[in-house]
Amino acid sequence: MSQMHAPHNPFDAARFVSQRAGAIDASGIRKVFDLAAKLKDPINLSIGQPDFDVPDPVKQKAVQAIDAGHNRYTPTQGIPELLQAVRAHEKIDGRPDTGALVLAGTSAGILLAALATLNPGDEVLFLDPYFVMYKHVPKLADAVPVPVDSYPDFRLHPERLEKAVTGRTRMLVLCSPANPTGITLSPEELHAAADFAKRHGLLVISDEIYDAFCYGPHHSIAPLLPGQCLVLKGFSKTYAMTGWRLGYAVGPAAIIEQMTKLQQYTFVCAPSMAQTAALETFIPGRVDMSNDVAAYRRKRDRMLEGLQDCYEIQKPGGAFYIFPKAPRGLTGSEFVRQAIENNLLIIPGNVFSERDTHFRISYAASDRTIDRGIEALRKLAKG
Repeated sequence: MSQMHAPHNPFDAARFVSQRAGAIDASGIRKVFDLAAKLKDPINLSIGQPDFDVPDPVKQKAVQAIDAGHNRYTPTQGIPELLQAVRAHEKIDGRPDTGALVLAGTSAGILLAALATLNPGDEVLFLDPYFVMYKHVPKLADAVPVPVDSYPDFRLHPERLEKAVTGRTRMLVLCSPANPTGITLSPEELHAAADFAKRHGLLVISDEIYDAFCYGPHHSIAPLLPGQCLVLKGFSKTYAMTGWRLGYAVGPAAIIEQMTKLQQYTFVCAPSMAQTAALETFIPGRVDMSNDVAAYRRKRDRMLEGLQDCYEIQKPGGAFYIFPKAPRGLTGSEFVRQAIENNLLIIPGNVFSERDTHFRISYAASDRTIDRGIEALRKLAKG
């Protein structure tokens, strides 16, 4: 007598997706990147990375490092030479209360900081519009992201922070210059934010990945909050090392210690040859980015001059983004769909915001691409 078998049920992998993963949307930026690969010669103003190459001294040092055998794991916290350079650059030598950690990119720092400091139900404040990670990474720590509206000028309004804070608020995240708006926070705004953080006992994460691309003096909140601020910086934007995945964190030693422990069990360490190559950027006179920064200031001005008479734009003070309001009463998503139909790639503002009223332009592009983009955007403004 043959044995009866239950009907075969195919394995359903979707049933194994965690609630944590399911609560996070796929990046709208990645969707545009995928679309860019399918279009023929698109006018691409979507990519948030420099269009210049890594400086030659850094590339040469990386090649030498590989040839010299620097291809293995490094200490989790980073190679001693780079940590020493970071501590000297950030002026924290001799301060045992302040630690430093080399990261596998600044984005890794945002994740490690969240995992190291947030408990379930804790709330994280950040300005809206925001870099996409600020909303989604807290969810990985079972914390609650709390966007604080900054429209229409994208400035820091202390009274709005006060309205948003609760007994569960634990962290304030700031980014200056900001992605997606390019807005830089003034000393007055930073003092107001520091006073707010002190009154409510909040840890401040200062994301300064665009510090070199500041078209005026760069101001940091860190000196206003000794022992209460974690600074994240990186090499991706300043030196076009986006694919090298290298950054660093500087802040309270107790938090850096926990981030280091968590990095050991996640990223392990930053790429070894990239760490060695990054030493070149700390040698005075070895790598000069002033011409590139000046070129991006001109690109910003070129874009503003071409669009400010037909779009509502807040002038960016840094980074390489402009965040105009969609024209003709359209939502940001509706306008971006029309732009894509005209072979123009830009990012809808609702990727970075609870609103769907604006769109992001990246002027990290050639002047020819910028001019093509201005022409297309002027036509689209008229409908």
